[in-house]
Amino acid sequence: LIPWTGARSKVYSSISSTEEYQPTLLGSIPNLGEKEAIEALDAAVLAYDKGKGLWPTMKVIDRIACMEKFVKQMKTKREEVVKLLMWEIGKNLPDSEKEFDRTVDYIYDTIEDYKQMDRDSAKFEKNAGVNAHIRRGPLGVVLCLGPYNYPLNETFALLIPALIMGNTSVFKPAKLGVLLLSPLLE
Repeated sequence: LIPWTGARSKVYSSISSTEEYQPTLLGSIPNLGEKEAIEALDAAVLAYDKGKGLWPTMKVIDRIACMEKFVKQMKTKREEVVKLLMWEIGKNLPDSEKEFDRTVDYIYDTIEDYKQMDRDSAKFEKNAGVNAHIRRGPLGVVLCLGPYNYPLNETFALLIPALIMGNTSVFKPAKLGVLLLSPLLE
């Protein structure tokens, strides 16, 4: 991660924490422009390195280990992420908890599906009289745009499969629900 020293935008909740209504300041986010977007894209392209980068050439078992480590650490941030879901986009507690838990379950399911896909690729398949060894691999740099209505679940439903397959990514979170990702960067 690159530390940001430039201009920032304040992030407010529409939920007031005062007697007289005033939006609640939750934090701030970097003001990024075209220059920073191009730098992020260049970094993702360099990391992919035409399929020869560290992440795309990493063994399946090692990428799975990285994802398992991430989701294990993610679970320790549940309370913080749930609170930010409530404050930032106005979800109630049960819905915020459900979104977090569903996302964790989705990541585990994706890991299991990827393991099965890898096992299946170890054997030959016969189709129309032709024996083939089908092996799936990364495609390149993936752009992931996070939606505001399910900023955790829908974002990770796009991002996790792309990453676990060995792709690199440029990720642009939704304008609403952006702070809830901060604890996950730790």
